[in-house]
Amino acid sequence: MEHIHDSDGSSSSSHQSLRSTAKWAASLENLLEDPEGVKRFREFLKKEFSEENVLFWLACEDFKKMQDKKQMQEKAKEIYMTFLSNKASFQVNVEGQSRLNEKILEEPHPLMFQKLQDQIFNLMKYDSYSRFLKSDLFLKHKRTEEEEEQPPDAQTAAKRASRIYNT
Repeated sequence: MEHIHDSDGSSSSSHQSLRSTAKWAASLENLLEDPEGVKRFREFLKKEFSEENVLFWLACEDFKKMQDKKQMQEKAKEIYMTFLSNKASFQVNVEGQSRLNEKILEEPHPLMFQKLQDQIFNLMKYDSYSRFLKSDLFLKHKRTEEEEEQPPDAQTAAKRASRIYNT
C-alpha cells in the first residue's frame, strides 16, 4: 500500500480543504465572510443592478465594529446618505424607509442599522443569492476550481473512464 507523505511525514491533505465555491454554496454567511466570494457576488449584483444591497450589508458590518463615538457618527451619516436617505446614490429598499430621517443619526449605536441590515440580508439570501449560485459567473469559477484540483493524469484517466461508461 502506497502513501504519499509530505517532507514532515504527514499525509498530503491539500485537497481536503473545502473549495471556496463549495463554501459559498453552503450559505450566504460563508460567501460574505470570504473576500473573494464578496468580490464575485458584487460582480453578479452589479449585473443585476442590486450591488447596493451587499455594499450596505458590508458597511453595516464595519459600522458594528466601531468604538469611537465620533467615527460612529460619521459612518452612520455616511451609511444614511449613501443607502437610506431619499437622495441616496445607492438606495436600498427597506421597510419603513420613508419614516427614516436624519434624527436617527443623533444617537448612533452599534446596532442601529441591525434591523435594516437583517432585511437586506434576507432579501439577498432568498433572492439574489440563489440566482448567483445558478449564474455563469459562479459556475465558471466552480469549473475552474475543479480543473485546477485534478492533476493532469487524473483528468485523462477520468476522461478514459467516462468514455468506457458512456458507450
